[in-house]
Amino acid sequence: MLCQENTVHFGSWAFVVGGLLYLLKQLTTQTAYGRYVDTKSPGLMVPARAGWFIQELPSFLVPVLLFFATESLPGVGKHILFWTFCLHYFQRTFVYSLLTKGRPSPLHIVVSAVVFCSINGFLQGHYMLHCTQYSSDWLTDTRFITGLLVFLCGMAINIHSDYILRNLRKPGEVSYKIPRGGLFELVSGANFFGEIVEWCGYAVASWSFPAFSFALFTICSIGPRAYHHHRYYLEKFKDYPKSRKAVIPFLL
Repeated sequence: MLCQENTVHFGSWAFVVGGLLYLLKQLTTQTAYGRYVDTKSPGLMVPARAGWFIQELPSFLVPVLLFFATESLPGVGKHILFWTFCLHYFQRTFVYSLLTKGRPSPLHIVVSAVVFCSINGFLQGHYMLHCTQYSSDWLTDTRFITGLLVFLCGMAINIHSDYILRNLRKPGEVSYKIPRGGLFELVSGANFFGEIVEWCGYAVASWSFPAFSFALFTICSIGPRAYHHHRYYLEKFKDYPKSRKAVIPFLL
């Protein structure tokens, strides 16, 4: 398959513009997800585990299908970066979705996520497989090494934070509790912070416009969610640690 340069270019710009618009929307309107979903409202709801599995799967499946449809993939750097992207979504699809104890999601939210993940899976996978080239020197480039380390650090934070959230409540408990431990001692949205760090690291390691646009979209989409969680905790718990920030330790 030849590189679809126009598709990659316009797709990346769409993520940049769409992310900024989504950020502006979330500053005035709170997206219905997780604890903010009214499960009694009309409309189809998708169980949490099924919803997460369905919506995350395209981000893993689409690149993998592109990989097997590609005759050759020269360069170690390409392999590492391609499977680094897939690693995140393998974990989110086949591990996180099966362990989550979240609430049901509205069908339209799941469908929207499926569309986005399908487009992003194609954009990132197609660019890495068919559009870019990395020389052997890239493996020792500071951007590549630093970016991968940042990605892995962010992924570790994300997984550990999800573990803390899953184990906040004992079986049968339904009330929300203050998360403690790990990066939650610094920010209310430690899981969101970890994912933001991941994709910023990936953008540096790949040094590409598609990866940058996705990192920016991630910041714009889940950054406000961390703020909403932070505001929720402050309103609900009188003893909530005042030193915690919303998403960026010590800053925001």
